Amino acid sequence: MTPVDFAALVERFAAAATAGDGKALAACFTPDGIYFDYIYGPHAGRDSIADMLENLFHRDAAEYDWKFYDPVVNGDIGYAHSLSTFLSKVPDYAGREVVIDGTSRFVLKGGLIAEYHESVNGGVAHAQLGLAPERIAKVMARWAGRLRERPDVEAYRAAVRARYARAQNR
Repeated sequence: MTPVDFAALVERFAAAATAGDGKALAACFTPDGIYFDYIYGPHAGRDSIADMLENLFHRDAAEYDWKFYDPVVNGDIGYAHSLSTFLSKVPDYAGREVVIDGTSRFVLKGGLIAEYHESVNGGVAHAQLGLAPERIAKVMARWAGRLRERPDVEAYRAAVRARYARAQNR
C-alpha cells in the first residue's frame, strides 16, 4: 500500500468512527478483519465491527471525534498517531469530556485493514471520567491480563526468558 493510499484509508476510518457509521467503518476492513478495542475487546468480521461502533462506542459517547496524524506505512503494516474526544453518556459520568492520545497499528491486506490494534493510556481516560482509584486499578489489572495472554506477547516473553536462561548458564 502506498503512503497516499494508507493516509486515505485512515482518514475514511476516522470519518466513519466520528460519524458513527458502522457500515463505512466496517468497509475499511477485510471481511474477516478484527478490531482489537482497548475498552470493548476484539470484534471480528464486518458485522461485529459495525455493531461495536454503533451500539457500544456511540451508545457511551456523544460529540465523538477521532483524528489521525502522521500516518506511515511499510508494506502490510501501518501506524498513525491519533487524538479522539467525546462527552460521556454513561450515567455515572454523563457530560464529562475525555481526550485520548493514542497510537494505532494497522495490519493491511489487499488495501484494507485485516487487524486494527491500538495503544492508549486508558488510565488517563478513566481519570478524566472521575473513576475511583480502586475501579481504575481493577480495570488496569484486567487489561494487563489481556495483554499478557496475547499469543504474540506470550511468545515474546518466552523468548526473552529463554535468552536470559542461556546467558545465566554460560
